[in-house]
Amino acid sequence: MASAPSPDFLPQAPWKADFLAHMKEMGSPEFVFSSLAPAPKGSPTAYVPRARYCIYRSMWAELPDNKHNEAPMNDRVYESEMPAFTSDVRMNKVFEVFASSAGKADDTSLTQGSGGGGPCEAVWWVKTEKRKVQWRIKGNAFVVGEDIEDDQESSGVRTVKTELFSRMRVVKEEGKGEWSWNKELQGHFGNVPPGTRGTFKAPPPGQQVDKPFSKDLKPGKVESLDDETARSNFRVVVIKPDEVEMLDLTSSDPSESRRQVYTFNQKTGNWDQEECWP
Repeated sequence: MASAPSPDFLPQAPWKADFLAHMKEMGSPEFVFSSLAPAPKGSPTAYVPRARYCIYRSMWAELPDNKHNEAPMNDRVYESEMPAFTSDVRMNKVFEVFASSAGKADDTSLTQGSGGGGPCEAVWWVKTEKRKVQWRIKGNAFVVGEDIEDDQESSGVRTVKTELFSRMRVVKEEGKGEWSWNKELQGHFGNVPPGTRGTFKAPPPGQQVDKPFSKDLKPGKVESLDDETARSNFRVVVIKPDEVEMLDLTSSDPSESRRQVYTFNQKTGNWDQEECWP
């Protein structure tokens, strides 16, 4: 389990301000999310890499204001340096972050709730008129699902809460007791547009269109925040970073290009920084 200092004493990561500023400069903050999938039988390796584009939503516990979001929101009592994005539990990436974790889930029946912890890597390419920067974040991915506040906590729920809470820095003491994991999950659901919500009620991703599917599934928009089918498939995936790289290629002079490497120090809660050649 996590061994970082108490969230009350965690300093802010030195790379966070630049990262957030660069995300704002992107028209849409797409990034490549890479995970490990169990290799086919007979393969010389245990896992094979898988990559896909995802949309960065916010740092965990820092969901942005959205005038179209009618979901009740947590007060901002925590902040973090853990990028979050949304996914469908039926997607391969959710299974992969469970299957490559310490629990080594080998069936989708074991990946329906909160949990995971498999290794991952996320890469953004920020190309604007004023900069060319690549961000690379390496760490472990955790899945937040509908069971996150069940009365009987599963081992997966305990893992998610322990690992993520170890990096959730307290910024306001008042309201800590009212902060809710479920409310944060619902806030993410409300923050995506109805068309995106509709994908969680659509037929299974990757299924051939001429094959039958459940009558509860129907392509289209989902306006309600309480749609049972859509919510049952909705997940938030949170990346807990161990290493962050910022590769700055903005200058036309190659001698000025630099790679900043930040490594999280488990003992102190600080980030060690090295300046490297690209």
